[in-house]
Amino acid sequence: MQTGTANEPLVRFTGVQKTYDGETLVVKDLNLDIQKGEFVTLLGPSGSGKTTCLMMLAGFETPTSGDIFLGEQRLNTLPPHKRNIGMVFQNYALFPHMTVEENLFYPLKTRKVPKAEARAKVDKILQTIKLESFAKRRPTQLSGGQQQRVALARALVFEPQLVLMDEPLGALDKQLREHMQLEIKHLHENLGLTVVFVTHDQSEALTMSDRVAVFNDGVIQQIDSPQALYEYPANSFVAQFIGENNTLMGQVNAIDGDFCRVSFGDGLGTRASRSQALTTGVPTRLSIRPERIRLNGSSEGLPNRFKAKLHEFIYLGDHLRLRCELAGNDQFYVKVPVSELCPSLSVGDHIDIGWRDEDVRALDAS
Repeated sequence: MQTGTANEPLVRFTGVQKTYDGETLVVKDLNLDIQKGEFVTLLGPSGSGKTTCLMMLAGFETPTSGDIFLGEQRLNTLPPHKRNIGMVFQNYALFPHMTVEENLFYPLKTRKVPKAEARAKVDKILQTIKLESFAKRRPTQLSGGQQQRVALARALVFEPQLVLMDEPLGALDKQLREHMQLEIKHLHENLGLTVVFVTHDQSEALTMSDRVAVFNDGVIQQIDSPQALYEYPANSFVAQFIGENNTLMGQVNAIDGDFCRVSFGDGLGTRASRSQALTTGVPTRLSIRPERIRLNGSSEGLPNRFKAKLHEFIYLGDHLRLRCELAGNDQFYVKVPVSELCPSLSVGDHIDIGWRDEDVRALDAS
């Protein structure tokens, strides 16, 4: 057997496809490498193929074609209990008739771990998740956040090569969910875990991940760091799915290195960073984040400055979203801190807005 190197991925999907009916592919020619110690999130809308990929990796679904490897072991036909993988579900899947520590002992018993070693592992993981005093309680006597920590501990107690998480925070309220995001991220960092995480919540993916794979229609549209996905979306789907985004339809008039000149609306134009696929004369979708747009006096001196009509104020505590109309798009949003808004502004006013060349991105129009 060949000896693995540090650069070889821990998880490999090679040419993986999946169909349930023999006709429609829910996963199409998936090629994905995940390195040891990475936190990779599979992100996408319902039906995009992300959960099916996780289920194939866990062993609950079998690829129609292609191969899945964990280290040097081909997983395709290996039963789930023989894969060295921990799994955390949204509904926790704890045994209600068992105490917390009995739930944690269970995966060790099934793997025939010696009793003394199992005791040490359970004590250690209880300390890690700070639930030592809850060891004798049953799951129904715990809060949702505590149950989720027990479910996470059960997935970690046997020290798996890989931890899979399927929408694990979906049942929690917003404040607890945000707390658990950081808790899981810290466990990942402190224990050196390799995590594959599935969610449809883009803010959750950006908060927790080393890399995010954005799925749509069974295909990874882009896999990159959270910052790269947000700042440099590869296509319009990624731009719309990751964060808030404004879209304007236009046409490329000229190419200038990594930038291009685009005309849009009725005689308006802007310079924009471009995706490499664009050429002169083709239609394009301009993508710009609401927080990158400058308002009135703040827009003075910017290379791209326009008049927009103000339709609505949306108060969100620390900032305001202004719904405007620009170039026929009446769902064009500007995000500004409350302190920067001129108190004399009213619905129906015409306002000056502007942006830098590098803050607007020209993407394929498809």
